[in-house]
Amino acid sequence: MPIRGPRTLLATIALATTLTLTACDPAGEAEAPPAPPAAPASSTSPAGSGKHTLAEAATAGGLTKATGAGAVSDVPVDPGEMRDGMHLVVADYNRAGQTSGRRILFVGVDSVPEDPNKRREHLWRGLIDYALQNGSTGTPTTAKPYEPGPFGGSLECLSLPESANATDVICGWSDTTTAAVALFPRTTPADAARLFAAMRADLEH
Repeated sequence: MPIRGPRTLLATIALATTLTLTACDPAGEAEAPPAPPAAPASSTSPAGSGKHTLAEAATAGGLTKATGAGAVSDVPVDPGEMRDGMHLVVADYNRAGQTSGRRILFVGVDSVPEDPNKRREHLWRGLIDYALQNGSTGTPTTAKPYEPGPFGGSLECLSLPESANATDVICGWSDTTTAAVALFPRTTPADAARLFAAMRADLEH
């Protein structure tokens, strides 16, 4: 057998490699086009994410904030531990054309340091107790979820059939940093939920 020089050996290896690749890629088949570049990831945060704050609003969801001697002047519901940087909003609101009667009571906090769902439960129990004049254990067991609005998170409402005012409804929302509740006299849970989501759009920023 003849002894081949380095150049001959390299040429033989190159030819064998070419034949092998040709066998794996039959003639007539073009290479697949490169995949298109991936679209850039969106920089928009999902609804309910990020830090939100609460602030009193002169109008919320078409309701008018009560002022003057008839407005709520204290904090009827224990908001839980308040730390530096947190804001507490307590206000009552009149429906369109309302000049007397029970108002819609709102209580909310922002920059919640713990799980906002737990803070909402705390507010909820306090508001149930307030609505029932300290006659309830304040455990919300019949709440139903509703559309929370553009800030996401969760929004739930329950009726208070055990109340002296059997058509009263309590709603609560929570997201990543805020928790709030409201008492709606003489309404249905579905109507209260729609109104609460509309109020939220003016009270949360």
